[in-house]
Amino acid sequence: MTTCIYWHRNDLRLHDNECLVRAIAEYDYVIPLYIVDPYHYRVVEPGFKKAGIIRYRYLCDTIEVLAANYKVIGGELIVRFGNTAEAIMSITQKYNVTAIIYQKEIASEELADEDSVRAMAARLDVKCPPVWGKTLYHLEDIPYSAETIPLTSKTFRINTSKAASPRPLIAKPSTIRTPAEIQSAKMPSELEIGYTDHEIQSHTKSNYPAGEDAAIERLEYYTFGTELLTSYKWTRNKSLGMDYSSKLSAFLALGSLSPRMIYHQVKQYESKIKKNISTWWLIFEVVWRDFFIFKMLRVKSAVFHEGGIKRKDVKWSYDKALFDRWKEGRTGIPFLDAHQRELSNTGFMSNRGRVNSASFFTRDYQIDWRWGAAWFEHCLIDYDVYANWMNWHTQAFEIYYTNPVHQAMKYDKNGAYTLSQIPELALLPDSDFHAPWLYTPAELADLGVANYAPPVEVYTKWTRAVNNIVKARK
Repeated sequence: MTTCIYWHRNDLRLHDNECLVRAIAEYDYVIPLYIVDPYHYRVVEPGFKKAGIIRYRYLCDTIEVLAANYKVIGGELIVRFGNTAEAIMSITQKYNVTAIIYQKEIASEELADEDSVRAMAARLDVKCPPVWGKTLYHLEDIPYSAETIPLTSKTFRINTSKAASPRPLIAKPSTIRTPAEIQSAKMPSELEIGYTDHEIQSHTKSNYPAGEDAAIERLEYYTFGTELLTSYKWTRNKSLGMDYSSKLSAFLALGSLSPRMIYHQVKQYESKIKKNISTWWLIFEVVWRDFFIFKMLRVKSAVFHEGGIKRKDVKWSYDKALFDRWKEGRTGIPFLDAHQRELSNTGFMSNRGRVNSASFFTRDYQIDWRWGAAWFEHCLIDYDVYANWMNWHTQAFEIYYTNPVHQAMKYDKNGAYTLSQIPELALLPDSDFHAPWLYTPAELADLGVANYAPPVEVYTKWTRAVNNIVKARK
């Protein structure tokens, strides 16, 4: 009788899962395993954990669903807390494991984990086959080698869509055999991870549903259930509420939803309900995610360089006080601060918020872009190394400046979103809540807004947008 470990990483689902299906087909017993490695929760520059407590709680909820779904098909998910290679080696030796199956990753820290596991497996004469399963398009199907992957998304998208098609969905297995003596384990406590009492008490759980079941339910809701997909192109730049966007990103990031399932669901929607720019756009976003993953396959760790992929000579600031103003939502620009506060409180920020936040951080504060990317990594429940770091890289080096005052008036003119996060600014008349620095501190205090600090600098490039706020006064 043969036994393999299925080492779960960011593939926390049973549906459309080649690793799982191969493990069940090729081995008599399968041990589904998730490892919480303390290294992934270490403190990084400029002084916070790589993964914050809201992110961790969201992961715990996702793992809980995965474990329950394994039980339905007769299996047990086990959890270990410790060094990845050491944890796998312990289980390998205890259960006479002959193979370790895992989903292939390509970012540097993930590769380091793979290298340590593969080295251990080689010493024990254990097979260690990686399986590609993270992207919409399979690595073997795209018309590029790693060295020739385009550096522009348009070229990648057009040529890949001409040369390849997403593969069919893989059916969810109905049964699995795990060794009888296997016992499931809970995720480590928040104190074991190293979160402080203050963090535990001051942060609530994310209000976003987690896990495979919720992912499939949300996809169905957003498509056939409500037909919200039909208007996605025109609502996606909003920030308030659950239904302005698909809200599938956190499921994708942890792999509780397959990108191919999104693609095939949208194609069914197009054939049965409506095909328009919105349905095209949602698939476009999934292909954009592919592009970032494949682009990192080409550029590798260069994306984490201070000067970016092209190693530009940029003199960044490392002003910790200024950084804290930004991350705590105290920049003095309400549209920005509202998004930063939502991020800290919920682990989520809209696409529009992310664009403005990163642009301001890198172009106005001119702080090292990697500090901003690291804060997003700490906070986001939909953190994905490829999307996060590539998007920050794009804002820092490759795209035009985004004016946050203009953006506020364009996407939140009536202040519904901004005021949901900073309600005291509703005391200001007209649209002045978008530019409270138009008032002196004394005037703000008279209006009942006493504790909202002005920006460290009101940039001249905002002048036209600020003038539009003044002109809009009744």
